[in-house]
Amino acid sequence: MSKLMKSVSGIRGIVGDSLTMDLVLKYAKQFGEFCNRGKILVGRDSRKTGPMLFQTISAGLMSIGCDVVNLGICPTPTILLEVENTDADGGIAITASHNPKEWNALKLITGKGTFLNEKQAYDFWQINPNEIEENKWDEIGKISQNSKAVENHIKRILSLSHVHVDKIKEQRYKVVIDSTNGAGGVMSPALLKRLGCEVEELYSKTNGEFSRQPEPSAKNLHDLEMKMKEVNADIGFATDPDVDRLSIVSDQGKALGTEFTLGLVEDYILSRKKGNIATNLSSSMISDKIAEKYGVEVFRSKVGEINVADKMKEHGCVIGGEGNGGIILPELHFTRDAPMAMALILSYMADRKSNISNLAAKIPQFIMYKTKVPITKDMDFTKLKKKIKNFFALQEFDLTDGIKIIDPKYWIHVRKSGTEPIIRIYSESESLKMSKKLVKKIIDLLS
Repeated sequence: MSKLMKSVSGIRGIVGDSLTMDLVLKYAKQFGEFCNRGKILVGRDSRKTGPMLFQTISAGLMSIGCDVVNLGICPTPTILLEVENTDADGGIAITASHNPKEWNALKLITGKGTFLNEKQAYDFWQINPNEIEENKWDEIGKISQNSKAVENHIKRILSLSHVHVDKIKEQRYKVVIDSTNGAGGVMSPALLKRLGCEVEELYSKTNGEFSRQPEPSAKNLHDLEMKMKEVNADIGFATDPDVDRLSIVSDQGKALGTEFTLGLVEDYILSRKKGNIATNLSSSMISDKIAEKYGVEVFRSKVGEINVADKMKEHGCVIGGEGNGGIILPELHFTRDAPMAMALILSYMADRKSNISNLAAKIPQFIMYKTKVPITKDMDFTKLKKKIKNFFALQEFDLTDGIKIIDPKYWIHVRKSGTEPIIRIYSESESLKMSKKLVKKIIDLLS
């Protein structure tokens, strides 16, 4: 059996294996109790198991008196925004984000429209599901529909101070959007058309048949690169199934990599509003260079968007996010939002009257290399960290999240994943050869 993953990124597993409907029912009741049996908004991505999980979650919530509002298929950031701006007591996003289609998950949302932080997650897990009593037949919750959440989200993006709707419309950009048949199909094309773009759609069906590996990393975007060249588009956007991560393909038909999404948005926002930025420990040194350019500070957190969001609140950051293409703009809300990031990138292009290739060329260049290692029963992560500290004894360390080795010219981050039963090993330097060599040193220490 696969491992059920429990973290600030939610409760996720392979449906019918580690994630059974008995467990989903139990966790739904547990979350309803956590939210004081109030109103819960529930939305989902396009995975084929989504309707089944929705029915099970709704039954669990209603059985203890929670009113359920069905948002249907919509982006995860749409769900968080709708929770924040209504009288909801919480929300659940049914999505396994970038995981393969056999996975699904419950992402738990507070009444303030943010994911549970570590303290809140601890409180949630202290609730004993076996002690939760169901309501009598005439005291169960009600279920209703909300079909306006996506439109509300679009309107909020168009009203942002950093989104230049008129300037974008003047440029009449040709944009290719790859939604990989995820939830982006219900929002991304509509937003881009409202911005006056000529839109070419790739994989906008919300049928859960993902057209590629769900994570929109550069290596997975061949079809988008080909379509960009075919139609001579100005820019290409790719999202993951729940639309919180954004990747960019340039006008030259080249995938830039998700690290550039964050770097480009940071450069744009800081050029308009000076302030600190925040990102996680696994994100690129690009952020440090951009912060240096504008004379501001970078604050780094544990991996996980709620950790970045909390760090942003703590230090009053004007922009933040993660190197996986997740952008957080406090003016809208404290969560990663790919549709918002599209509007910001187009505003940057229109504001500078420049194509995306030229803007990307001005962003500092570093090469990141990533790999992952399955966690085995005999693997001792504490011993591994000790080996790493001994091997890199002369370097600086950050032990906030796993272990990060920091050198002026490179870094290596080794940590347990919160979404898969693996150890992630990331490195970054000025060359691919060097980054691969650094990762290999860690792999050798595992043996």
